[in-house]
Amino acid sequence: MCGIAGLFDRTRSLNDTGLRHAVQAMCDAIAHRGPDGEGFWTRAEHGVALGHRRLAVIDLTPTGFQPMTSADGRWTIAFNGEFYNHDQLRAPLLAQGVKLRGTSDTEVFVETVARQGLAAALERVIGMFTIALWDAADRRLFLVRDRLGVKPLYYAWNGRRIAFGSELKALRALPDGQWTLDESAFASYLRHGYVPAPASIYREARKLPPGSILELGPDGDPTISTFWDFRAHAIAGRAQWGRRIDPASEIERLDGLLRDSVKLRMVSDVPIGAFLSGGIDSSLVVALMQAQSPRPVRTFTIGFREPGYDEARDAAEVARHLGTDHTEHYLAPEDAIALIPGLSHTWDEPFADPSQIPTALVSAMARKHVTVALSGDGGDEGFAGYNRYSWIENLTRFDSPAGRIARRTAAGAIRLLSPAAWDSIARLLPEDRVPRRIGEKLHKTAALMALTDPDDIYRRLVSQWPDPARIAPNPTEIRGVLWDASFRDDIPEASARAQALDTLTYLPDDILAKVDRATMSVGLEGREPLLDHRVIEYAWTLPPDFKMAGGRGKYPLRAVLERYVPRSLFERPKMGFAIPIDAWLRGRLRDWAENLLSPAALAAGGLLDPAPVRALWAEHLSGRANHQYALWVILMWQDWRARWKI
Repeated sequence: MCGIAGLFDRTRSLNDTGLRHAVQAMCDAIAHRGPDGEGFWTRAEHGVALGHRRLAVIDLTPTGFQPMTSADGRWTIAFNGEFYNHDQLRAPLLAQGVKLRGTSDTEVFVETVARQGLAAALERVIGMFTIALWDAADRRLFLVRDRLGVKPLYYAWNGRRIAFGSELKALRALPDGQWTLDESAFASYLRHGYVPAPASIYREARKLPPGSILELGPDGDPTISTFWDFRAHAIAGRAQWGRRIDPASEIERLDGLLRDSVKLRMVSDVPIGAFLSGGIDSSLVVALMQAQSPRPVRTFTIGFREPGYDEARDAAEVARHLGTDHTEHYLAPEDAIALIPGLSHTWDEPFADPSQIPTALVSAMARKHVTVALSGDGGDEGFAGYNRYSWIENLTRFDSPAGRIARRTAAGAIRLLSPAAWDSIARLLPEDRVPRRIGEKLHKTAALMALTDPDDIYRRLVSQWPDPARIAPNPTEIRGVLWDASFRDDIPEASARAQALDTLTYLPDDILAKVDRATMSVGLEGREPLLDHRVIEYAWTLPPDFKMAGGRGKYPLRAVLERYVPRSLFERPKMGFAIPIDAWLRGRLRDWAENLLSPAALAAGGLLDPAPVRALWAEHLSGRANHQYALWVILMWQDWRARWKI
């Protein structure tokens, strides 16, 4: 794991010293990603420079240093990530008489490329990665991003030079860079709470999409091709939904796939642990780790004192049952206050998922003990875990005149009571039977009941500001894949289509961006076993009614987990990695928020209309409604704009 940066300047205006200074400045900006060393490689005659910041995980010796050149001298690589099956790829090389200098996955990959080509090497590798690969023979640069987008890669092309890096900070370190706000990307950020790929917050920079290869030679513009197409795999998987399902056989197969995925991700030359929330996904990952470990696995969790948010007790029960070496930390508002000033530096484009705070804190806690941490991200998207999938199914069932009247009547009844009042009523019922923060969820459902089109419902569910033009009237929002009507033909089932869209957008641009920046900010490698591409491809061969058996998502994962953990320890209402930001904004964070949400601060820059934001803020402070997520989007924008002087 590490950070990469580099240049390919076809004007060849810099000598080796100039190239070295440029790429070193880029790597210095992302030094937190690789605290164990740095490396640089330049070829002024071709205008190319590669830089690398190293977090040593596999082969801690100098034979693992990057950039690394193949034995034949043709290929030079700098990459961020891990090739988990490098031992399996090593054997054929040794059989061919290749003399490897060390034990690193980097060397195995670059020598595989030298003998089989890039396409064949990518087809065989299992891993998370972004790769910069220079072909000296053809004077071509290749940039590659892994299949699901676990690792990030930004690039900027101006017609003469391409610059790239693991974070935007690397690009901004270039002394001659010109960075202007992309106002359409800003409007999209207001909807999602993140800037959706391939855009970035700057007009001059782009994100390389997951599963893609960017190629740039001595002439012409960059071309982007796909080496793994999630949409194609989802369509191919759907074609198998008509097959007869034997539940026992499918669970056995999934158990084997997951065990192998976890086992591959436990290979490390440094201490390794796992995040444990007590939910299904992280509990399953930890259970499979402990089942394959001769000693207690290190596990880490974050807890909250506020009622309705704490999963630390659940995590502790799972840890005790599995026998892990468990560490927990209870998060207080003071922790968030101390962290907030650095959020816009860690996420160097606007990012507004409030769970970034506990993710950053649990990463910092884990880094005191381990260098690698496994997590359970990806289970919801692959196995229909989010509540929104069942909501979409249930709401679209009542698409008739009588059904629409019933929906409007129910919505009005829900709105008669505030979210807090519904929460008070829910406390009279058994805790394990009621979803946490039920009032907030009921009011969210009421807002959806006026919608009948499943794609409109999905967009509303994933939108923090469903109508960005309400508060930013001038920019035109980017209309990306969420508005792609062809998805209805490819995946007609509404809930399955929502899962596919989540995998293409929310997963890489929110969840994985959150985990990458939080872990790498403290030099911790995060690994995602549920996002092994073999697991994802298999998951899409399972029909929706099997994934959602019993009216609850993730049935296959639950069934596998029950082999290792009693059902009573994990069968609880879904919670998610939420934090009590609503209460904090009314309390310890109020002064900080008020400063950023003052009329003058909101008007600065000329993009936001202060009036609707102020109205939302006032309603939130009164307790009549919970607007924590919409407000957090604005607060993170305001904080980012001030931090980067936009």
